[in-house]
Amino acid sequence: MLGGRRVSAQTHNMPYRKEQFINDGIYHVILRGIDDNKLFKDTNDYYRGIFSIYEFNTINPVEILKRRRDRSRMKAYLKKTESLGGDPTSAQTDLRDKLVEIIAFCLMPNHIHLLIRQIKDGGIVKFMKKFGGGYARYFNLKHGRKGYVFQNRFLSVLIKTDEQLKIVFAYIHANSVSLIEPKWKERGIRDIKKAIKFAKEYKWSSFSDYLGKPNFPSVTDREFMLETTGGERACEKFIEDYIKYKGKFKEYYELFLE
Repeated sequence: MLGGRRVSAQTHNMPYRKEQFINDGIYHVILRGIDDNKLFKDTNDYYRGIFSIYEFNTINPVEILKRRRDRSRMKAYLKKTESLGGDPTSAQTDLRDKLVEIIAFCLMPNHIHLLIRQIKDGGIVKFMKKFGGGYARYFNLKHGRKGYVFQNRFLSVLIKTDEQLKIVFAYIHANSVSLIEPKWKERGIRDIKKAIKFAKEYKWSSFSDYLGKPNFPSVTDREFMLETTGGERACEKFIEDYIKYKGKFKEYYELFLE
């Protein structure tokens, strides 16, 4: 339970401002490409984004540049992740001392949605700084560019109630629908079954993991949401209903910082 905390929505700077996030607080975080430019230009970029969410979620320094001279570790990680639902941490102990819990995520071409619980003092700011800096270095090197990759601030909303938590959870996992149904939130969806199927099969989100079909299981901490919603089938139905009946959630639009 969230305990009915009341904290106003805030906009946080990355990485310069030192905002005080609440330990055990859950936040909807949105990170956009500068000028809404693409953050992920190909499949390898998406994989690197997922890997970075995992890799930088630790209080310890990450020697990412040294390790990336030999890409075998990342390739092994991705191969294990994709192989018959195998969790890459099953072959080795996960020794990370995590900054945050990643409850849900969705990577879109020009922005990222995260549902995060802070578990260390300053954990969200530290994680976002490490993730943003690490991925930006990779992206600029790979694509032969210089300068900023992300907008200098990420947006965040503190989740205040269980109802809001479930709606934000569904919102994040339904975000991919806009790739096949542009403006669906305003215009509606022409093919509901196709949209739901697309969201369930969208590789760059945690939806599959919540359906019990491991995709990137080592990235997502599922237990809290499964308990809150009542299990895998309840999670699935809530997201399906969100896509089908988007209109009844209009009063929550302001929470999503779009």
